[in-house]
Amino acid sequence: MQDSSTATPSAGSSALALLRKHPMVQAYLASRVFGLMAMTLFRATASWHVYELTGSKVLLGTLGLAQFLPALLSTMAGGVIADRYERTRTVRRSQLVAASATPIVAWLAYQGTLPHGVLFVAAGWLAAIGGLEQPSRASLLPGLVSREELPQTVTIAATMQSLAMASGPALAGLLLVFSPIWSVYLLHSLLLLTSYLLVRRLPPAMPSGAGEEQPHPFRQMVDGAKFVSSSPVLLGCMALDMVAVVLGGAQALLPVVAKETLNVGPVGFGLLSASIELGALSMSIYLASRRPIERAGRTLLWTVAAYGAATLLFGLSTTLWLSVIAYALVGAADQVSVVLRHTIVQLSTPDGLRGRVSAINMLFIHASNQLGAFESGLLAAATSTRFAILFGGGAAMVVAAGMARWNTKLRAYRTGDSQESAG
Repeated sequence: MQDSSTATPSAGSSALALLRKHPMVQAYLASRVFGLMAMTLFRATASWHVYELTGSKVLLGTLGLAQFLPALLSTMAGGVIADRYERTRTVRRSQLVAASATPIVAWLAYQGTLPHGVLFVAAGWLAAIGGLEQPSRASLLPGLVSREELPQTVTIAATMQSLAMASGPALAGLLLVFSPIWSVYLLHSLLLLTSYLLVRRLPPAMPSGAGEEQPHPFRQMVDGAKFVSSSPVLLGCMALDMVAVVLGGAQALLPVVAKETLNVGPVGFGLLSASIELGALSMSIYLASRRPIERAGRTLLWTVAAYGAATLLFGLSTTLWLSVIAYALVGAADQVSVVLRHTIVQLSTPDGLRGRVSAINMLFIHASNQLGAFESGLLAAATSTRFAILFGGGAAMVVAAGMARWNTKLRAYRTGDSQESAG
């Protein structure tokens, strides 16, 4: 589904050329890699630790809810902050605050006095800080490249993101075998501090209209929500991802699948956790070697359906190798969705609204990941782990079909469309 109407140089070589041309993009991406490694390493470790301490599927799912609620409260505020204040400084300060949390968790784990409630508090705290940071971070990238370079840059960023998110759980799985769990939490802080040092290299990034008289922050939130709700393309691509992942996401159940279905230990759990990101990384590398996808709307709908089908295969699997392959396919399909969604959001949003629209997009992402974890845990506890996964895969396919039927503007959207046509 690539646009072949014009001849272009090899996308792989143009990606390298783009990075060489923009050293600040290199610093941005390196910082993002370390930050995402920290986030996924903590989440995988906390998930494994909670199940080790409690053996409860419901609490495992509730860990996702503990992250969603603080992020819900902070992300919209983060969007307003991103559109009012210097964005690079916001990212730096957020990372320092986040890095201060896990040394306390590491110390309690070292002492052997870490209750699972502290993990819930730490996860919620990190989610809240992430909610404040992410709209500013997401708003930085379009200011580092031209509009014409943005689709390629988003694909490169997605590739690096997948590498980081695969490395975090895999590293957590290895460390859980060969080192004490407190050291994994301490590593989280070290990774964030490395990310902070890289962000210090980025130039200041003032949003459009900064310094002018601004409406009340609540009014700014409402304006951002109105902009998204008035665009069937923006609202459709965000809602499609959220509903599909809320119903179809199986990540919260990985400790249960590893222990009860596949009978594998921490290394197998780490491999399962990393496989979705390895699939995403492979797909990102492929996308980076191709021209940007032109028929973005139609491709997005097909990939969400493929995400559901791969989830069904994962739910039916009873062997580690097939589960890893199936979950890698889930990641590959999801990565196409990630690239297309972020490209659509960035191309369809003016800079003065970028922080708030990014915040709304983040809310949809948080809702899909964290509410999906909660839904999976409850449904698995009420029925079975396999049923919860199979139900989710089928539901994702139904959602994609419904969106294709009713949102014709999203189905017809192309990446060359203007901001006006996106609405």
